[in-house]
Amino acid sequence: MIEKNILEKFDYLFDKELIDILAKKASLHRFNKGDIIIDLGQNIKFVPLIIEGNIKVLSEDNRGHELLLYLLESGDTCAMSLTCCMSKNISKIRAIAEQDVVLASIPKEDMEELFNTNKNWRNYILQSYQFRFNEMLEAIDTLAFMQMDERLFKYLTDQVKLTADTNLQITHQEIAEDLHTSRVVVSRLLKKLEKENKIELGRNKIRVIDF
Repeated sequence: MIEKNILEKFDYLFDKELIDILAKKASLHRFNKGDIIIDLGQNIKFVPLIIEGNIKVLSEDNRGHELLLYLLESGDTCAMSLTCCMSKNISKIRAIAEQDVVLASIPKEDMEELFNTNKNWRNYILQSYQFRFNEMLEAIDTLAFMQMDERLFKYLTDQVKLTADTNLQITHQEIAEDLHTSRVVVSRLLKKLEKENKIELGRNKIRVIDF
């Protein structure tokens, strides 16, 4: 059972009836930065509701290369985990804590029941599907039509919007893994962006200036 006052952070999303129900159904979990929350091939038995922190959601090809699909923040849930729960399929994504994360897990049986009986919850789930679908379409467009330097700068500005901080604590290798490229390419393009006065580089830190 989760403390009701934690879920009351979502009173802008959920009505009192739904908060009362979730307080009885959900469990609280904490993850450290870098922890795998959901992994490929896992049987997902819960739906995550993010209370604090950010999560990146990745897919993986048959050669083990990862591709960033979308980012989740407080108030979000994961559309792919919803799909797996409802279809009873194994996970096709990996969800990793990008910062320390606090989330409420809702058992899939309760999620399905709420979807059928609670309009507020049903609207939240359907809107989450739409948001994540739009983000995946944007990721495909970025891969298909943007040059790598454009993709890199978009990635950095997205991180700024997500964290509400222009100073990003991130390594070149972490960026390379998210963008499915090499660290050498990322380092070269970051220096190019610095010369264009769009960013300022530090040790494992990037300050975004122009966004």
